[in-house]
Amino acid sequence: MRVTAERLRAASRPDATTTQPLSTSAADVGILLLRLAVGLLLAGHGAQKLFGIFGGPGLSATGKGFEDLGYSPGVFFAGLAGASEFLGGLGLAVGLLTPLAAAAVVGVMINAMATTSPNGLWAANGGMEFPLCLAVAAITIAAVGPGRLSLDRPFRWRDGGWLSAAVAVGLGAIGAAIVLALK
Repeated sequence: MRVTAERLRAASRPDATTTQPLSTSAADVGILLLRLAVGLLLAGHGAQKLFGIFGGPGLSATGKGFEDLGYSPGVFFAGLAGASEFLGGLGLAVGLLTPLAAAAVVGVMINAMATTSPNGLWAANGGMEFPLCLAVAAITIAAVGPGRLSLDRPFRWRDGGWLSAAVAVGLGAIGAAIVLALK
């Protein structure tokens, strides 16, 4: 039997029954740190809105604040924003359904930027630099992928790509547009 380059490559590929050891690269650790920092900060902000923990005002007080910003009914929109931050943040932190988690974050951050845009990019009373950075971080995580140290490890979007980034941006923008239109 003649040995060809293709047969050698096929023989060196693991089949479905072979398990490969988890090799951790600096990139895997780096994206994990980014996911944890961004995701847990967002989840904390969402928890402040929804549950009143971490010094947050809770849903009814946050709802009044949303009413003052023109979102009516305020409690509904506060709950939507809080849930998007909480669930999207947790999804990013653990690397679960990463393109959808990033879309939730992008959507709520577009609304945050729309609300803070009259203050400009940098402002002591709340500019749009913080929501912009969080949105870009979420898109970056979707584009690069959550990496091998994530719950998305078995799925192909673990490695990110244009489709994952497009899902994050597209669904986030559609969600934000719907909320802004209903505002």
